[in-house]
Parts: sequence; C-alpha cells; structure tokens
Amino acid sequence: MIIGVPKEIKNNENRVGLTPAGVAEFRKHGHDVYVQATAGEGSGFQDAEYELAGATILPTIAAVYEKAEMIVKVKEPIKEEYNLIKEGQLLFTYFHFASGEELTHAMIERKAVCLAYETVELPSRALPLLIPMSEVAGRMAPQEGAKYLEKPLKGRGILLGGVPGVKPAHVLVLGGGIVGTQAAKVAAGLGAQVTIMDISLNRLRELDDFMPKNVVTQYSNEYNIREAIKTADLVVGAVLIPGAKAPHLITREMLKTMRPGTVLVDVAVDQGGCIETCVPTTHENPTFIIDDIVHYCVANMPGAVPYTSTLALTNATLPYAVKLANLGWQEACRRDASLRLGLNVVHGEVVYPGVAEAWNLPLVSVDTVLEGATA
Repeated sequence: MIIGVPKEIKNNENRVGLTPAGVAEFRKHGHDVYVQATAGEGSGFQDAEYELAGATILPTIAAVYEKAEMIVKVKEPIKEEYNLIKEGQLLFTYFHFASGEELTHAMIERKAVCLAYETVELPSRALPLLIPMSEVAGRMAPQEGAKYLEKPLKGRGILLGGVPGVKPAHVLVLGGGIVGTQAAKVAAGLGAQVTIMDISLNRLRELDDFMPKNVVTQYSNEYNIREAIKTADLVVGAVLIPGAKAPHLITREMLKTMRPGTVLVDVAVDQGGCIETCVPTTHENPTFIIDDIVHYCVANMPGAVPYTSTLALTNATLPYAVKLANLGWQEACRRDASLRLGLNVVHGEVVYPGVAEAWNLPLVSVDTVLEGATA
C-alpha cells in the first residue's frame, strides 16, 4: 500500500502522524511511504531521518494526497484539505465528527473512508488510540489551569498548591476516566485539594482506593456540581461519550455562581465540550472570558508538547496502521472488531451511530458497507 503523511496545517499543530521508526516498520512490510517536506520538524524529526528510514519526501501537501492510498494524520482535515481528498481514499486520524458538521458533510461529499482514532474500541470499552492523547491532555490540564489562575492572566491569583499557612486551590474534575484521573493525579501532586466527580459508583470506588488523601470523590449530578463550582478555583471538564457530543454539565447561567477569576479547562471541547460556554480555541489564542470566568478550550492541547505526544500516539496507532496496510481496510475491519468501530464515514455513508445522531443523518450498518466493499 502507498502511505502518505502530510504536514498538519491546523493552527499551532506540531504533531505528525508517523515517526521515522514508523516509516521503517511500514517499509519492513513492503509498503511505500511518502512524507511531506518538514512534516516532522515540529515534533523534532528531520526530513533526513525519514529518508534514512526509507520514506520519499514530497514537496507539497497536494503531492502527498495525490500519491497516497492511505493518509496517516493526527488531526481532522481542515477546509484547505477537503478538495485534496480522493474518492475511496483511506484517512486514518482523529476526526471528532460529532462536533464538526461541516467536516462530516465534506467527508460524505468526498466519499472517503474515514477511520477515526477516537472510536476504535476494545471489548473492554477502552479506547486504545484515544488513551495516549487523553493521558497527555489530562496531565496538561492542571498545568495550564495553574498558569491561567495567575492574576496577570486574569485568574484569581491563586497558587495551585498554596504555601504553609495558606490553603491550596480547590480543583474540581468532572469525569473519572483517563483524562480526569490524570488531571486529578497531577493537581494533587502539585498540592491542590481535588474533588473528582463521576456517575459510576464503581469508578469512584476504584479512584478512592488509589488516589492520594488530598483527592476526594463525589457522585456527579447537577446539584452536586452546582454546589462544588461555588468554591472551585479550577474546573477541568473531562467527560467523554465515545463518538458523540459531550453533555453540558456547566451551563451559562451557572457561571454567575462562580467566583471571578475561576478557570475552566474543557478537555472535552473536541467533542462539543461539557461546558456550555466553551468554544474551541487555539494555542495562539487559548483563552476567553465570559462573566469574569476564564475559559481555556484549546482543541488540540497535546499539540503543545509534540515530541511527547507524537511518540505516545504513534506507539498506539502504528500496529493498527500496519494491519490496515497489510490487509486493506476492508479485510482488516472484517477481522478486527475494534478497528471496525473506528469506521465513521465510508463512501459517502455515515456508519457510526454517534455521528448520525449528532447531525440527524441516515445511518448505514457497517456490516452492509463491508459486505459491499471489494478487497
């Protein structure tokens, strides 16, 4: 198979879909890899390293899309890329269709095969290609929150961990999954008093068993959230419904009950956000203020630490990408139920329930699409 690795062109996105080590792995299996010039520089990988691993460097993004049968990326294609995508071309990347109506319709129109990292799901319900970036974003959330709590950045002027004789900040984490767990651990490690909320009592029991003493668990419901945000200095939104829009746990009217300078970090913004007032921002302009509350809603948080993020992501995605290349996407998805769940849009048809529901589109069975696909 011919693999293409374009340079990411989303604002301040420095990650890359494949490392030189990944190129070498594809070449070992007999596949050709074309990498756009300077695609890896933001993550610390030079063109010469890709060439040494066996890749061919192409000068433009258009040349990569034209050549490739499978595109391996990090973030969803943006408007400038739509017309470069060929009918039947396999795109293996993060899509988050449930928060992008224009993107959804564009991929339907291009009749591409869109296999989304974020909905590949194991029988255990774990999301193996989302976990690495959830770990990075979760650990970054208190780090960014701590920064924006500083007064020059319009925060409350509170040191997250406090000092002897002064209470630490109160951090509220909404969601006890991968993001929430990592956020709570880092916030607690910095010395904050942390409350982590979830709707699963079993998960709260698990968290209670291994979290440090400055982390307390609480059942998540509207009443408890309303009470907790009154005293929270930093709120981390860490709610995930795979492939679907996140529910709004904090509404616009609830902001008025919070103290001025409180910081909201909505890690769920990729899936529409769990805070009603959050809209995607960039690393260039990461925050905005509504009702004196600082909102940090960067949609690609791990892009700020691209070296770590690229290595963590490709460690997870490469085995699946090689399987797709070796077998073809049709046969790979027939054999691997987890990979099959990654299919979101195929040949102009929506095949993932969360995407169809988000935009009121007709849903076609994945099995029907695979039965009609030729290897």
